[in-house]
Amino acid sequence: MNDAFAQLKVAFLKELPAINAAIQREIDALHPLVRPVAAHVMDAGGKRLRPMLTVLFARALNFRGDDLYTLASSLEFLHSATLMHDDILDNADLRRGRQAAHMRFGVTPTILAGDALLALANEIVARTGNPALTSCISKAIMETASGEIMEIAAVRNAGLSRTEYLEIITGKTAYLIQSACEFGAIAAGASERQCVAARAFGLNLGIAFQLVDDALDYTSEAGTSGKPLGGDLREGKFTLPLLLYLESLPANERSNTVRDLTVADLPVDRQDRIVADIVTGGFAGRTRDEAKTYLALASRALDVLPVCLEKNLLGAMIDFVLKRDK
Repeated sequence: MNDAFAQLKVAFLKELPAINAAIQREIDALHPLVRPVAAHVMDAGGKRLRPMLTVLFARALNFRGDDLYTLASSLEFLHSATLMHDDILDNADLRRGRQAAHMRFGVTPTILAGDALLALANEIVARTGNPALTSCISKAIMETASGEIMEIAAVRNAGLSRTEYLEIITGKTAYLIQSACEFGAIAAGASERQCVAARAFGLNLGIAFQLVDDALDYTSEAGTSGKPLGGDLREGKFTLPLLLYLESLPANERSNTVRDLTVADLPVDRQDRIVADIVTGGFAGRTRDEAKTYLALASRALDVLPVCLEKNLLGAMIDFVLKRDK
C-alpha cells in the first residue's frame, strides 16, 4: 500500500465519525414513521464516498465556515434514496449485506421514505442560502433520475451503443459524484476555474467508478447486493463487459447471442454460458482498462488545486476506484 493510499484510509477513519454523526442528527429529526426506514438504510453503512469528496474539496480550497459535515451528508441522503428506489425496481433482496428496505418495511413505505430523503437533501442545502448549491443538487437529482430512466428503457435492448451506455452511467452514477466534488468547491467560495476542475474530477471519477462496478459484476459474487455473478446480464442490462464480448463474436454467433439476450426468460444454463465466456474472455479486465482513461482525466483536473494533503488524498481516491474489489 503506497503512502497516499494509507493516508486516505486514515482520513476516512478520521472523518467518518463526524459524517455519520451529522447523518444521525438529521435522521433523528425525521417524522417517527419515516425514521425506521431511513435509519435501516443509512445504518447499513456504505463507503460514504460522496460526503468524503465534498469534505476533501472544501478543505483543499480553504473552506471557512460551519456545518460542512451536514452539507456533505445531504448527498448521502440523495444517494441512499436512489438506492432504495433502485432495489424496488430491481426486486433486490439485499443491500450492503442487509435485507433491502422494501423487503422489511414494504414497497409503499420505502418509496415514500426515499422521497422524504430526497426532500431532506434539498432542505439541508436550502439552509445554506446559497443558490449555487441549490442549483447543483437540483441538477444532480434530475440527471440521476434521467440516467435511471434511460437504464430502464435500455433493458434487453441489444441495439444499445457504447455511447448510449456511457450516457446511462454518466447520468445514474457520475453526476452525483461530480456534484459531491462541486459542493466542496462552491462551499469554499472557489473560483470558476476551480469549480470547473472539481466538476471534471468528479465526472470522470464517477464514470470510472461505474465502469469498475460493471466489471466487478463479472468478477466477484456480489453477495452484498444479492446478485449472482453476471447479475446485470441476467437482469437484461447491457453493460460494457457484455458489449465488448458481443463485439468480439463472429457475425453469425453475435446475431444468435443478441437474439437470445432479448428474451426475458432466457434459460439459466444459457445465461451461465454467456457469463462464463465474458469472464474467461477477459472483458471485465478490458472494462477496467477503459476506466483508466477517465481516471487519467480526473488526475489532470487536480492540477488546478493548491499543493496540500487533501490534493494527495484525492489523488489516492483515483487509485482506490481503480483497484477496488467490492
